[in-house]
Amino acid sequence: MPPEPTIMNRLKAQTCKQPPVVEANLTGKTVVVLGASTGIGFESCKHFAGMNAGKIILACRSESRGRAAVEKLRQETGYTKGELWIVDLADFRSVISFVDKYEREGGRLDILLANAAMEPGKFIPTKDGWESTMQVNYLATSLVVLLLIPTMERTARECGTRPRIVSVSSELMYDVGFEQDAVAQRGIVKTLADPEYLKKGARMRQQYSITKLLNLSFTRSLTTHLPRTSPLIAVAPAPGFCVSELRRDLTGAFKHVAKVMETLIALPTEVGARRLVAGAVGGKEDELRGQFMNRAEVWKPHPDMETEEGRGVEERIWVETLELLGKVDSRVKAIAERYLSG
Repeated sequence: MPPEPTIMNRLKAQTCKQPPVVEANLTGKTVVVLGASTGIGFESCKHFAGMNAGKIILACRSESRGRAAVEKLRQETGYTKGELWIVDLADFRSVISFVDKYEREGGRLDILLANAAMEPGKFIPTKDGWESTMQVNYLATSLVVLLLIPTMERTARECGTRPRIVSVSSELMYDVGFEQDAVAQRGIVKTLADPEYLKKGARMRQQYSITKLLNLSFTRSLTTHLPRTSPLIAVAPAPGFCVSELRRDLTGAFKHVAKVMETLIALPTEVGARRLVAGAVGGKEDELRGQFMNRAEVWKPHPDMETEEGRGVEERIWVETLELLGKVDSRVKAIAERYLSG
């Protein structure tokens, strides 16, 4: 049975001896890592390099930091097949350009590790008009996944493999939920990103956790709507609380508290990467479909997701997400109709 998400179990998962990295042979396979220039994303690339991946695409926002990451990967592992591709998840046009390039030049796609995220702790709008945490962590990440489904389906068909979609979640999602103030609105996602909604209480400080809950919801809904015969495996692992640059934009007392917590219980970044790699190459494939993973094992989802009402909210969010992203790129609707009719 999957562990219950009690405080004691979560603390134990954070502080007990961590399992070793899962090993696999990735010869000839292509891995894409979003948010690969530093932290857990970069450490994941190092693990994939050690498994002799045919190609690792480091998808980064900054060209200078991305180039430095490719060179660092070469220096630290000897791996020479890393490629820098630019994508800025805070700009939908950049996401579309990234996918268009992949369709032209990327070839096969065996593992998509959607790791990029931000936690500014304050309201910052994107040029597309969205709250930045919502766009980067959820909407743009989901758009990349959806638009690359045809490529992964083709890879499965032509190469006889089962590509994996690894959407990074967090055990912090257990600490939040979709409040009735948002659920009562026609657009739940739009409400969760609305500046007026976020002004109330501690909602902006919880926005990162909310997007991680949305990442799991998306993974579960994607699995539900993929036909049971689909070769794609979607899973949502959590890296645990790690030393990371994720919190570099925090300010004030919140940043101080985060630093203290890092000193007391944070895992090394490399250990967090092991957990993501476990979602990418470990476990029994069909047992991982649509699951949340913590400490490299399947855990129970958010309690609300196990109720009838919660499943209804999840489906509403799925439908709204497809509608919102369909307005960004018309291919979303066609992909949903062809591949997500389950």
